[in-house]
Amino acid sequence: MKLLPLFLRRPIEAVYERRLAAGLVGLPRPQHVGIMVDGNRRWARKAGHTDVREGYRAGGAKVTTFLGWCTAAGIEHVTLFMLSDDNLGRPAEELGPLIEVIEETVRDITAEGRDWEVRAIGSMDMLPGTSARVLKEATAATTGRGGLKVDVAVGYGGRREIVDAVKSAFEEHIAAGGDPAELVARFGIDDISRHLYSPVADHTDFIIRTSGEQRLSGFLLWQSAYAEMHWVDCYWPAFRHVDFLRALRSYANRERRFGK
Repeated sequence: MKLLPLFLRRPIEAVYERRLAAGLVGLPRPQHVGIMVDGNRRWARKAGHTDVREGYRAGGAKVTTFLGWCTAAGIEHVTLFMLSDDNLGRPAEELGPLIEVIEETVRDITAEGRDWEVRAIGSMDMLPGTSARVLKEATAATTGRGGLKVDVAVGYGGRREIVDAVKSAFEEHIAAGGDPAELVARFGIDDISRHLYSPVADHTDFIIRTSGEQRLSGFLLWQSAYAEMHWVDCYWPAFRHVDFLRALRSYANRERRFGK
């Protein structure tokens, strides 16, 4: 069957979106959503671009749009997986443009007039050049805004986060004059949760990954113990509002038992 012309497809999609949104009224919503913004390079190549930076730019622009959808949906917290610690091993000619787009995206979502409280999480000390300073300065300006909480995961690895949390717990205990053996004897789940990169991120309701891949790739390993997963076939720059609404519908239709 041939696809409908664009001038016909858009009104039909708009009606479908309104029906989806209406059907979500009163249904459970995730409060903390993790989003793996995957497929930017593949989108660029499929779109005919010879420079994959076009995919990064399109993906960066979609972040702002996505956060607007989350705000409208009443979601309280979003974690964006934009660069893993494994990605830091990419060639400089590829990593540099990607980090530039991340910096531009963070400047955009932290600009005056945005009602979002943004923080950068991950191994900031591993980022090249002045990137860590740029991200920290941009996000510091949003402290206390009180709107949607947004964590931008850059140079992030879930296993590294857990290791850093354990180290931080022991460093805090020892700095206060405590005996390490005493902490070992009572060490528990809360000791790690309190020392994660984001102090409000010890529980994630829903994780979405674009591009058709079906794995976590180290994303929010501690926080995702009971998270619902949703895989989307499209690449991140092509992720539509209707895809977001379908994801929320999928979440609302699940029975969350938390092992009970």
